[in-house]
Amino acid sequence: MEFEFAERLKALPPYLFVMLDEMTAKKRAQGTNIIDFGIGDPDLPTPWPIIEALQREVAKPENHNYSSSAGERSLRVAVADWYKVRFGVDVDPDKEVCVTIGSKEGIFNIAQSFVNDRETIIAPSPGYPVYSAAATIFNNANCVKVPLRPEKNWLLDPADCPEGARMLYANYPNNPTGATCDEKYLKKLQDWCVENGTIFCYDNAYSEMCFDGYMAPSALQAGKDCIEFGSFSKTFNMTGYRLGYAVGHKDLIAGLKKCKGQIDSGAPKFIQKAGITALGLYNGSELPDEVKKNMDIYAERRKVLVDGLRSLGYKVNMPKATFYVWFDCGMPSMKFTEKMLDLGIVATPGVGFGQSAEGYVRMTVTQPKERIAEAIERMRKGSI
Repeated sequence: MEFEFAERLKALPPYLFVMLDEMTAKKRAQGTNIIDFGIGDPDLPTPWPIIEALQREVAKPENHNYSSSAGERSLRVAVADWYKVRFGVDVDPDKEVCVTIGSKEGIFNIAQSFVNDRETIIAPSPGYPVYSAAATIFNNANCVKVPLRPEKNWLLDPADCPEGARMLYANYPNNPTGATCDEKYLKKLQDWCVENGTIFCYDNAYSEMCFDGYMAPSALQAGKDCIEFGSFSKTFNMTGYRLGYAVGHKDLIAGLKKCKGQIDSGAPKFIQKAGITALGLYNGSELPDEVKKNMDIYAERRKVLVDGLRSLGYKVNMPKATFYVWFDCGMPSMKFTEKMLDLGIVATPGVGFGQSAEGYVRMTVTQPKERIAEAIERMRKGSI
């Protein structure tokens, strides 16, 4: 017997990183020494105080019971305290915070909670595929992909957005471009959404991955008529822990909690307890030593990669945030990716983030400096 996918599943495009994994696996099977700059998965370890907390908490029997789908109150309080310390924003841990199983889950479920059939979702292009794919298709919604342009510093322009949309996703510091914004820009976006009755969903997963004195703002600094998603994944090198949070307007948080109550039982308690320790590393708005140490390493690698690409003739901006380097590769991005893979180098084609990003490529700095230099040398010898 054969089973046919639901129409909504058939409509989903192949997930970019699954496709890259399959291509890379074939090369590895052929004996190729792969240098992977593809998926944004930190190679640096989780800070030791967090691991110690996890070890303590996993040993406690009471932490092996079901959690709340809204998150343990102790972690919601820690998130609220962190917002006050980091952004100077007062947040109610009971009404304005929800713990998520990584930010990806929350980004999808907020659409499940508020978007009706045939309503419009605005997604940036290029952008995180969940905005325009799963969040849209699983809600039978219409997606308007608004192009981000280099001449506008890759900032979403509300003048390009259709009026009457139900929801708008934005993400800065930006994946994949590394673009950044300030609080004034976020106020502009939020005001536009309020004027148009559009739900403003802000993906702030990279807020702590900043360089050269730049400090990323929170959308809540511009007002609370929004919902913001954050993650422990990139800040604390905790991608496999699957822990994040949503903070914002009480109605949006209430809807997300109601949706999650039907779908999941929350992240494991012992992981949430470790998350409390992670946020507690902050004593002020500046990065704690454990995070700053990692960002200093990424900063060095970023320079090696950008300088190397420039030496090959590519025009590359030095990113002020994220651990991504984004550049015009001078050819169709899949063709460039395939050429790189022939050299044993994994990069991510821009077209996978949206058709408007054709011709661009994203590389991460999740490899040691020596491996980055080796990749540049392979590109040089391969005339790429």
